[in-house]
Formats: sequence, C-alpha cells, structure tokens
Amino acid sequence: MGDTPGAAGTAVVVEDDEHIAELVELYLRREGFRVLRAADGERGLELVRREGPRVVVVDVGLPGRRDGFELCREIRSASDVPVLFLTARDDEVDRVLGLELGADDYLTKPFSPRELVARVRAVLRRTDAPRAPARLVVGEVEIDPGRHEVRRGGQPVELTAREYDLLEYLARNAGLVLTRQQLLDGAWGRDWYGDPRTVDVHVAQLRRKLGRALPLSTVRGVGYRMA
Repeated sequence: MGDTPGAAGTAVVVEDDEHIAELVELYLRREGFRVLRAADGERGLELVRREGPRVVVVDVGLPGRRDGFELCREIRSASDVPVLFLTARDDEVDRVLGLELGADDYLTKPFSPRELVARVRAVLRRTDAPRAPARLVVGEVEIDPGRHEVRRGGQPVELTAREYDLLEYLARNAGLVLTRQQLLDGAWGRDWYGDPRTVDVHVAQLRRKLGRALPLSTVRGVGYRMA
C-alpha cells in the first residue's frame, strides 16, 4: 500500500480508548489509509454510513447503547464492508458471536500493531481479489465464486467473508486432507498469523449454517477433508 494519505482508502476506527485509537490510526496512516475515528457506536455508525469506508476496526466493549456487536449488526444490515473486531475478552463465545454477526476477523488485546496491519491487508486482499466464475458443488452445497454466493438445496445461505473463503478453499481441494496450517495459508493468506484454532471456530460455523448438506469430515489429529 502507498504512503500517500488516503491512497489505500478510508478506514473507520471505533475505539473509546484514546491510546489504542491513536496507535491504530498511526499504523493505518502509515499504510496509506485516511483514518476517521469515533469513540462510540453512534458516531461510528454515522461515519460508516456517510463515508463508505474500505475497512472498519471496531472495539467490542464500546460505551453507550451500541456496543461493538450491535454496531457490527447494524453495519451488516446495509453493507459488506470488512469489519475487524478488537476485544479484551479472550472468550470463544464472544469470538463466535462476533463471527455470526458478520465480523471478518478479530484481535484480542493487547495486540501488535503490525499484526493488526497484517490482518487488515489479508481481509482486503480477500475482498478485493477477483473471483473465478466456475461454480463448485460439494454434497448439496453450491458455491458460486463469481457472485460470492452459497446455496444449500437451492436456498441462499449467508456466510461471512472468512467463512466463504474457507468453504471455497475446502471445496477446491475436495478429497484432500488439509491441516489447519494449510487452511490458514489458503483461506487466510500466508502473512496471517494467530491462533490456528480459529480454523475450528469457522468450521463449526460452516457446519451450523450448512448442516448435513456439507460433506466435511474431521480427520483426527490432522485437520479436515471435504468429500
């Protein structure tokens, strides 16, 4: 990404901790983003609606009636802009809830600013990349890369961007046993780093949303295989 301010697009940062907000802004500006900050959900939603940002960074524990989860829910009702959560709660329930609401990724505080930048790059690379037009079918699940759509038994199924990328990668490698690291490299990108167990969280979400229509099996001690 370029060094010219705003060359990478607009980023909205919704964080009430001024120190963290300033740090996030500093590193995103270095990546060429025009950064707009908000200290609460109301102002954050206003900025997202008005500015149409390229990426949104949201603290889960926001003050006021709109916490990060509620803000993400409202953003998702009208936009597919990538959303990255910052959370002080290292709890799988919170992480799963955030993914269900449509967040594309999350970071647990304290975090490295360089890791934040790497996550933003990875999210944008996935959302910006052109999709191959050929459709993929696994079991009763149909994947349309051209439209970025998934159907189960002919009915559309809503997936987050991360869930979609993981499903498509599994489908493109059907029949192969893939380790968690291979799935991270293929669906998250090689410059992503974090807890490999995030794969398990996303697999659980795919199974919940697609049910028995998804022919995905766990290979104990190794990873996963799409039939």
